[in-house]
Amino acid sequence: MSLRLYDTGTRSIRTFEPLEEGRVGMYVCGATPQAAPHIGHLRSGVIYDVLLRWLRASGYDVTFARNVTDVDDKIIAVAAERNVPWFAIAEGNQRTFNHGYDVLGCLPPTIEPRATGHVPEMIVLMRRLIDAGHAYAAEGDVYFDVKSWAEHYGELSNQRLDSMRSAGDTPNESLKRDPRDFALWKGAKPGEPSWETPWGEGRPGWHLECSAMATKYLGSTFDIHGGGVDLIFPHHENEIAQSRAAGDGFARYWLHNGLLTVGGEKMSKSIGNVVLLPDLLGKARPAEIRYYLAAAHYRSLMDYTDTALAEAVSAYQRIEGFVTRATEVAGPVEPGAIPAAFTTAMDDDLGVPQALAVLHETVREGNGALADGADVREHLAAVRAMAGALGLDPLAWTRAGDDDLRPVVDALVGVALEQRQAARARKDYGAADAIRDGLAAAGIVVEDTPHGARWELKKA
Repeated sequence: MSLRLYDTGTRSIRTFEPLEEGRVGMYVCGATPQAAPHIGHLRSGVIYDVLLRWLRASGYDVTFARNVTDVDDKIIAVAAERNVPWFAIAEGNQRTFNHGYDVLGCLPPTIEPRATGHVPEMIVLMRRLIDAGHAYAAEGDVYFDVKSWAEHYGELSNQRLDSMRSAGDTPNESLKRDPRDFALWKGAKPGEPSWETPWGEGRPGWHLECSAMATKYLGSTFDIHGGGVDLIFPHHENEIAQSRAAGDGFARYWLHNGLLTVGGEKMSKSIGNVVLLPDLLGKARPAEIRYYLAAAHYRSLMDYTDTALAEAVSAYQRIEGFVTRATEVAGPVEPGAIPAAFTTAMDDDLGVPQALAVLHETVREGNGALADGADVREHLAAVRAMAGALGLDPLAWTRAGDDDLRPVVDALVGVALEQRQAARARKDYGAADAIRDGLAAAGIVVEDTPHGARWELKKA
């Protein structure tokens, strides 16, 4: 079965057929860094990283662009409130976003364009729209004329133009021909950043930047555009309108991930339910958090609970435990071919829950083989291949400090285990248990297996 993806534009699951055989252009709306990322932002990062990895595992050469909206009303407002430069807010928070992506094992994008670095491309796009009769300048602002695109406007979000309200994106509503028109460019205001254009100084509207940057790096028509469901309207609807009105084919498939709530409510500072990555790192390791954020279907709504996180931690540790034990018995085994059932699940609109079921079944079979003393190399290769496709291969993750400490700890624990084995051989079980309890108190868990005692550091 070929890869099939749910396309918001047609509200159907479609067979994925890239514009160019063997190559994929993918654009994902990234951060507006007015604050540090919460776990909803990071869920989106993990989801599109899984898509990226699966496309590459399927043999595609992927160009992945993820933008940064580094100038915006919210960024400017936060900067004014804190009495710091707007660019300091954007830069500091974007570094925190990228750190979060790195901690959770997300591969870097091919290009991470920033709005402030692409004003010339935005000017060209506005000029094309004005010349085509789809946009107009008004006292330093530039607006998209929604009625000029009335036949198509609302198709992505499945709305009718006559039922839409004012765009509400500028205090200069009186300058618009129609209240539903949206700002491509906002005229300069005192104390705000601005750039020179043929229509006066100002700064980008929210939507213009993505159309300009996506087509610059991926071409006038490209394969996949992704983002959260909260971006369908108005952001993505407006991207389509301004891009196609200018004559660009733009995105061929639109993917939208579900949101992550806490207590059934959207995360909000005013409610006090914002969950940040440091909050989770006190409860789970990065790989376990990634498992939690990736495990549900990407289009589903997730509601965060500590219980759900703990269940994900246990599930990941079952995979990790098998890989660790199997590697000790069989030695290093490289990832092998991905099982057909896993591929079928992933090709069905990134069916990660079903794919994980295949992975865990293989782990169970592998544990059975270990218990029987059978060859586990085939199971280990398959588990590593499947986990790797999701960015969850335990051997690709290292615990902080383990690499430096492991040889020393290994030698010391080895001496203790030899003493324990000697005590058991002379049937001094009290001494053997005391050694085991002492190791446990030091954070070292000992497990007796048919292949001898093995140990690991106690997981947080």
